[in-house]
Amino acid sequence: MDADAAARFDAVAVARLVAAVEARLEAGRVPVIVALDGRSGSGKSSVAAAVRDRLPSCSVIEGDSFYAGGDADYWDSLDAAAKAAHVIDWRRQRPVLESLRSGRDATWLGYDWDSFDGRRCDTPSHAVAASVVILEGAYSARPELADLLDLRVLLDVDDDRRLAQLARREGDVHRDEWFGRWSEAEVYYFGAVMPPEAFDLVV
Repeated sequence: MDADAAARFDAVAVARLVAAVEARLEAGRVPVIVALDGRSGSGKSSVAAAVRDRLPSCSVIEGDSFYAGGDADYWDSLDAAAKAAHVIDWRRQRPVLESLRSGRDATWLGYDWDSFDGRRCDTPSHAVAASVVILEGAYSARPELADLLDLRVLLDVDDDRRLAQLARREGDVHRDEWFGRWSEAEVYYFGAVMPPEAFDLVV
């Protein structure tokens, strides 16, 4: 997918997601809690930011902030199902979403990606209560959070574009390392746990 086609895809995805959110707001659902899910490199963060810019009251939560930690040997010892179940700590996501669902601001200590040694950040992350809350990241729409979610969205991007975006973001070496460790977990999750038909919207 070339740059122009990618931009058109993103624009359509943003427009469809905004329309779905606005329909729920007009129906009286406030706040609207959105899970923006999709495979790594699909552009979830960019789409979430663009949607936030289109809505007057919207908070975005980065799902990667809830990475469970663990070294390469640990993750490589697990099968695909176990990786998918544990890589993002949905148990820590729940109280954040519960606070925002109740109209209260939320704080949490995110994973410290700079140290990358299992620690959480010293400085809390913060999300302001808003009419729309977007939890973006792979595994964000998992069933354990379903009771807190109003709209589960799958960003479905072809593999060539995803891998190109991963290479730009991480470099070829890290992309290949990621692919070897995490691709099977995503295949399992989006095949057995949250297949496309389980989502409210596929864009």
